[in-house]
Amino acid sequence: MQLNISGHHLDITDAIRDYVTSKIARLERHNDHITNVSVILSVDKLIQKAEATVHADGADIFADCEHQDLYSAIDALSDKLDRQLIKRKEKLRGR
Repeated sequence: MQLNISGHHLDITDAIRDYVTSKIARLERHNDHITNVSVILSVDKLIQKAEATVHADGADIFADCEHQDLYSAIDALSDKLDRQLIKRKEKLRGR
């Protein structure tokens, strides 16, 4: 899995990079065919925003989340992606 992390008006520190990597690595529990993940972290005044696009099995899954704390936004983002991957897996299994 290739992981691209970029920041908009934000410097990506090693702690942030490790945290995002650990949260995104958990997504592989539900889908082994994730090829590319692109994460963009941004800051707009008091709002921290995290958004990600996951490329897996010919599908692009997008999620974004805003919160006052960047780590909370990353947590919510990983939860949203996790739910979307589970939903996609169940839909494919139903066919």
